[in-house]
Amino acid sequence: MGINRKFFFDFVRRQLFKGRLRQTQVDGLNFILDVWEASYARKDDRWLAYALGTTHHETDARMQPIHEYGGRRYYFRMYDIEGDRPWVARKLGNIHPGDGVLFHGRGYLQLTGRDNYTKIQRKFATDLTSDEQAADRVLDPEFAAKIMFYGMEKGVFTGKKFADYFDGDLARWKQARAIINPHDKPRLVAGFALDYYAAISYTT
Repeated sequence: MGINRKFFFDFVRRQLFKGRLRQTQVDGLNFILDVWEASYARKDDRWLAYALGTTHHETDARMQPIHEYGGRRYYFRMYDIEGDRPWVARKLGNIHPGDGVLFHGRGYLQLTGRDNYTKIQRKFATDLTSDEQAADRVLDPEFAAKIMFYGMEKGVFTGKKFADYFDGDLARWKQARAIINPHDKPRLVAGFALDYYAAISYTT
């Protein structure tokens, strides 16, 4: 069975987008739903809802893979080994000058750091690390959705994964923010995810 997309879009338009969805938002949501239905439909629907809530927050409700806000100077300061936070750079695997800019956040969930780009590169056998053009492949909507679901299912980003928070009777919506960033608005993201969960309905 597929997700009832008419019900889904009617609900999220009203509940999460103030009554109006741009075509780019519809397209981005459809890419995510398509990848879910193709590869994850037998999994827990709360995983999908939490991924959508994460995307809603990480893309500022644009629902398209984006570059992290801030620009090249900001990326250098935040993530480069020669920037303002070399300890963060090392944690991300950004050990070479220039890595902070090259491996800034991209995608639906802001894939960040040489280590994470390398993990995804190995999984999908796709060059993401040779140069900026390669790294920008993370901005392809279908690929970005695959990265998101794989990374959140397997605990690629922080060691925490979907099943740590959603499994049987276990439902820890606020705590699940640790899959990406436990310090970044966990309550807000949980609220988005719960609204998306309410929107998921199946045809018969």
